Amino acid sequence: MFGVDADGGADRPQDALGAFPGLLRALGQQGVQLAVRLHEGVVPLAQGCDLLVEDLEELVLQLTPADTSSQHGCDAALAPLLDQAEVLHLSDAGAGADRCHSVAAQAGARITAGQRIEVAVEWTGTDRSPAACLHRYRAARAWWDRVLHQVAAEAVTTFTLARVAGRSPKVMTEEEQRAMPTTTTNATEPPTATQITEILADAYGLAGARLTRLDGQVAINYRAESEDGRVVFVKHYQPAADLTAEEDVIAQTRLAGQHGIPVAAVIPSCDGEAITRHAATALSVWQWMPGHTVESGFTPAQQAAAGHMLGRIHAAFADHPASVRPSPKADRWLAPDLAKREAMTNRLSALINGRAEHDEFDRQAAATLAERRTQLRHLPGLLAGLPPLHTQVLHGDYSVKNILFSDDDITAVVDFGPTEPYLAAWELGRIAFDPRSIVHAPDWIASGLTLVTAYREANPHLPAADVTACARVALIQLAVSLYGVKEHYLAPGLDQGDLDQFWLLRHHAASALFDRLDEVEAALAHAAHTSNPPSR
Repeated sequence: MFGVDADGGADRPQDALGAFPGLLRALGQQGVQLAVRLHEGVVPLAQGCDLLVEDLEELVLQLTPADTSSQHGCDAALAPLLDQAEVLHLSDAGAGADRCHSVAAQAGARITAGQRIEVAVEWTGTDRSPAACLHRYRAARAWWDRVLHQVAAEAVTTFTLARVAGRSPKVMTEEEQRAMPTTTTNATEPPTATQITEILADAYGLAGARLTRLDGQVAINYRAESEDGRVVFVKHYQPAADLTAEEDVIAQTRLAGQHGIPVAAVIPSCDGEAITRHAATALSVWQWMPGHTVESGFTPAQQAAAGHMLGRIHAAFADHPASVRPSPKADRWLAPDLAKREAMTNRLSALINGRAEHDEFDRQAAATLAERRTQLRHLPGLLAGLPPLHTQVLHGDYSVKNILFSDDDITAVVDFGPTEPYLAAWELGRIAFDPRSIVHAPDWIASGLTLVTAYREANPHLPAADVTACARVALIQLAVSLYGVKEHYLAPGLDQGDLDQFWLLRHHAASALFDRLDEVEAALAHAAHTSNPPSR
């Protein structure tokens, strides 16, 4: 490989290269890759060269106009270079890599279309400690994953992705499913995607499956369409997944379906397996369900539907043999290690304060962690005010991401948990006072009561004390959890940008519940005692 640094001492980069165009042409004709570092402008390159574009940061700055209406011209200028690119090398001087978003998005689109481009990010700054370098690496990786996610999302904006929020309020039709743009590989994990398509063909008879990556923080989820038009949901389990527990989840989903709950059916492999294992890859295949998630806050009708459905699930699982077992998980929840939570809060704050440069999320995280430190001091009193709480087998993760709607009707409930008894008030309060509803609903207390009232109509057997306490339980859960901000600084998730926003949303909701808890509990107590539930 022959390297050229295009700021080479001349007044213009064109002069630096123009002195030896014949050499460039000769090298290109002999198949020598050219690494061109473009610092101050666009260099015309010899035709027929096997071009390796090493660094486009300055090129982006040159081509990106201040007037964003000219962006199309910038994209057109970049296209010929990116069509030949094999390596994309981006630089972050401390302000983040978003300055390179345009070229990264174009490269990401080519990668998802099958072009092979290796992506590297370098960063500069005064803090070169191992912790700082690890944080910058994770931030760069999360940024690139967000770029790819956005590219994939923009490719399907005309259609409804059944498990991605905000895509469309209508159900995906069969025609739209067949027309949906898909990709055959995942840019961040091409070997895994290839293995999945092979497993789908060999173990399920789904030949030529095209994969579209969906959202998910634990498993990697795909929409898959085979060459004969069959559409399924694929869950690719991560290496650390407990597959025995996942088989329990499948059994629990089937049980819910037997009780009339609308669920996605697992599709067994040709050998009758619910979970297929091949070398290090494990996956399950599910019926593709119509509908969409709602993550901007439920309407009153959707709140009522969600409450009624949860009541049906709890009523169905109340007599499960596992419901009468002790719940060590509930015991741990009722006795949180608050000193450990405060220590983690202090650790995260110290990591932020120790950084030489701070981005916008650093500033938001520092402020919310300081508030959380104060909130933790109120937890002993909140815990002491809890009544004895009922435990039973639950859905396990009844949240807005796992409820699919068509208009105001629920079309499916997905992602059940294992058969483990836990606090019914936890699951009720978690959905009734979901952070999205608290933030987006004009009267979030009334909205929560709508859900609780509908729940009680479907499951009148939950003790009134649990109903009254569900908001307090939801608040305690929010206050003791650092989910999102902890991952940001210690172990970024599959979609860390989503987790960052979720942390801020949850913190806002916790603050609102702290401020109005007395009012909420008075309203819940009234709702819990408006009718006398029948004895079991």
